[in-house]
Amino acid sequence: MAPAGPGRGLRWSLQTALALVAVGVTVFLAHHFAYRHYLTAGYGRAETVLRLTVNALEADLARHQVVPELIGDFDLIRELAADPDNAALRDQANQWLAEQNDDVQASDIYLILPDGETIAASNYLNDLSFVGQNFSYRPYFIEAMAGHPSRFYGVGTTSGVRGYFFSAPVRDDAGRVIAVVAVKIGVDRIEEGWRGGEYRVLVTDPEGLTFLSSEPGWRYRSLGPLTAERLTRSETVRRYAETDLSEFPLEHLVQHGMNILRMPDDPAQPDRNRRDYIQASQPMEEAGWTVHVLLDDAALRSEAQLVVFSVVLVIFAAFIGALLWHQRRTQAAERLALQEYATAELERRVTERTADLARVNSQLEQEISERRATEIELRNAQANLVQAGRLAALGQMSASLSHEMNQPLAAARNYADSAAILIERGEFAEARDNIAQILALVDRMAAIGKHLRQAARKPDEQRATTDLAVLLSETRIIVEARLAAARATLEADLPADLPPLGVGPTRLQQVLVNLITNAADAVEGVTDRRIRLTARVEGDEVVIRLRDHGHGIPETAMARIFDPFFTTKPMGAGMGLGLSISAGLISDMGGRIACRNLHPGVEFTLHLPAARQKGVAA
Repeated sequence: MAPAGPGRGLRWSLQTALALVAVGVTVFLAHHFAYRHYLTAGYGRAETVLRLTVNALEADLARHQVVPELIGDFDLIRELAADPDNAALRDQANQWLAEQNDDVQASDIYLILPDGETIAASNYLNDLSFVGQNFSYRPYFIEAMAGHPSRFYGVGTTSGVRGYFFSAPVRDDAGRVIAVVAVKIGVDRIEEGWRGGEYRVLVTDPEGLTFLSSEPGWRYRSLGPLTAERLTRSETVRRYAETDLSEFPLEHLVQHGMNILRMPDDPAQPDRNRRDYIQASQPMEEAGWTVHVLLDDAALRSEAQLVVFSVVLVIFAAFIGALLWHQRRTQAAERLALQEYATAELERRVTERTADLARVNSQLEQEISERRATEIELRNAQANLVQAGRLAALGQMSASLSHEMNQPLAAARNYADSAAILIERGEFAEARDNIAQILALVDRMAAIGKHLRQAARKPDEQRATTDLAVLLSETRIIVEARLAAARATLEADLPADLPPLGVGPTRLQQVLVNLITNAADAVEGVTDRRIRLTARVEGDEVVIRLRDHGHGIPETAMARIFDPFFTTKPMGAGMGLGLSISAGLISDMGGRIACRNLHPGVEFTLHLPAARQKGVAA
């Protein structure tokens, strides 16, 4: 692929710069509109709370506003105002005012004479009773004496407790004002309802001084400059008694088109924990108050920041998507270029391979001709090998016949020599026994010859059963000479209830003679020359074990001991056919033969079918 030129790099840089500017503008606009939206929504919520707060205050004030007029209409109050020196009336009025105060849940109710002296009060029993106090300086007294109901907020000069005062004139029958009834309402319960909420609430008087607040530390602080003129007006009516007044340390800000108040949580520490509040205010014309509801904008700013962060995430995701799209396009272009290169390379290789295949085809034709000639030679060699196999089989059969005949012939010769000696001695009965044994051996040789003739075909007759104890007794006679030559002993362990074997006696005797003769050869020259034969019933089989105590068979030769012409004996000591013939005979009888080293000695195991379980074809 061709490298990118300078024009392409400049275009890429310009596109990147424009994208960054677009991202910056988008983030800025998202920040501006998100903050404006949430601050506006917060202001709407604050206005709603403000309306509810103002309505609650007006309802609470209206509930107590008529109380002074109602009390002023009672005869007891009018009689006491007309005769203030009547002690009985004073006592009666004090008790009655206390009862009415409990009913209307006010702070105090008291009766003031035109000179400002209080002659009866609901708190007449308290140490800070209003009885005897002069309130002629209070605006609510002055306006009531002028014949108008009045209201006033301030701190009690006697009790020092904040309250809201309602007053009404007491008139005689002629309509003249002869006294004033005042009702003081406590405001602590109002503030308690504002605390612990999301919003801060404060109420200021006509001078801008805070007298009600959800935050106790904000009381008696001015939201505006505390001028001498304003202080003088407050001191004239003694609205806050001896309470110290101060300005509130605050800042007026405009953020995103919204008026913000920055105020500290504790005015005594104006530089710590300053918060920004959204302010919603509403005047209460009749009361002369202004109610302010403040909402901390921290939560609103967090929501706006979350929106901005979401916008940034969307932009980032879009950038990643664009980057992936660009990368995929680049990879697609690279793949296309690679495919074109691979196609051209493939065409070149196909041309080269076509030429190579033409050369290979020529070589294959030559090799085919050579292999046909080799096949003809292999067929000739195969015919020669078949002929050689036939000759080898004939030789193996001749060797087997010779091996099997030698043992009965040797035994017959021994019996013949013994018979001649017995005849010379005149022991004719014993001589006849030897001759009978010779005849039995002759019959056995005839059976062996018959067996070898039938080895290549499957006989039709069924096997006869064999008594192992009787067969072993006959076998001892055949191997007696070999055992004596090796000075070996044959020990037999046959159970009395051993069942007959389902095999022919001639073949089994051949196997036993071969195994016992090999065992005699194995123990020749060792100290322990015992040969032990045992037989046990295991399931449907009779298991015969023959063990010697010789030197054993090398492990390397164990796998080949049943192969024809394999022997571990010295040269000339054997042809290596005994075990091979025995293995074949056992297999023909439907059994198995195995061998293992016992250290010392070797154990051969024969597994043969019992006659009582099944008959097996010979």
